[in-house]
Order: sequence, then C-alpha cells, then structure tokens
Amino acid sequence: MLKMRKIEMGFTEPDMTPMIDIVFQLLTFFMIAINFENTKADERVKLPKDALAKPPVVKPEHELVLNYGYQRDPQTGSRIKPFPEIFYNERYVEVGRISKDLETERRVMEQLHGPDVIKDVTVLIRADSEIPTGLVQELIKRCQDAGFSKFSLRATAEEI
Repeated sequence: MLKMRKIEMGFTEPDMTPMIDIVFQLLTFFMIAINFENTKADERVKLPKDALAKPPVVKPEHELVLNYGYQRDPQTGSRIKPFPEIFYNERYVEVGRISKDLETERRVMEQLHGPDVIKDVTVLIRADSEIPTGLVQELIKRCQDAGFSKFSLRATAEEI
C-alpha cells in the first residue's frame, strides 16, 4: 500500500545571496574598467597648468598616447636623470630613439584598422611642464616622420 504524504504549499523566499554577489562583482568590474582609462595618465608627468585647459569634447576613435617627462624620485619629486624621456610600453625611451617604436605603432594600427587609419590617429602628447618647447617639437617631428599628422597636447586646468 502506498502512503501519501501531504505536501504543504507555501510561499518560499528566494535566496538573494547569489544576486548580491553578482551585483558586487559587476560594480567591481566597472570600477576597474573605468580606471583603465586613467592608466594613460602617467603620474610621473607634471602637466603644465593653463586657465583655458579643458577636456576634449569628443574622444578620438584612434589615439596614441605618449607620456614625455622626467624620471623622478617618488618621495621628493626631484629628477633622477637630467634629460626627459618618453614613458612607452613600461620602459623609458629617449626622443632620439622613439622613431622605430613609432613606425611599429603605425604598422600595427594599419594592420588592425586598414591602411587609411593613420590619417585618423591622434597622437596625444602629455609633456611635463619643465620640458623645453623645442624638445616637444622634436617629438612631434619624429611622429610626423613616422606618418602621424594629428596631434593633441594636454594641460591641467588652472585653479582660479
């Protein structure tokens, strides 16, 4: 003989723990993803201040960021080396030796986005405020020799 048990029907509340975990993981992911945009902003470069400095209205679709500054002591901020260098791919490169790297960047961009992409690439130069203008012009000249033609210089907004 079969015994039948009576199952009581009632309202059970769902376990919200997995949902809360997912929400926190999404928040963490987006916080990290947003901070990746700031990795281009190298703290070793002390940008010049200008009252007219403002962020760009439209972010360029293709850009190459070059941080140009001095190797500095993290505690004091004093220069370690007397001449400026470009912080490029986790290493220091002198302006006189950047041409090969710029050529490589151009070729990679052309392979990824087509041969006409080079005219749309904006070279964003973040130069330290203590670097003489002539050295920044030399960097721009080397970029032009590599085929880049659009440039943007960065400064921080001066507090009024």
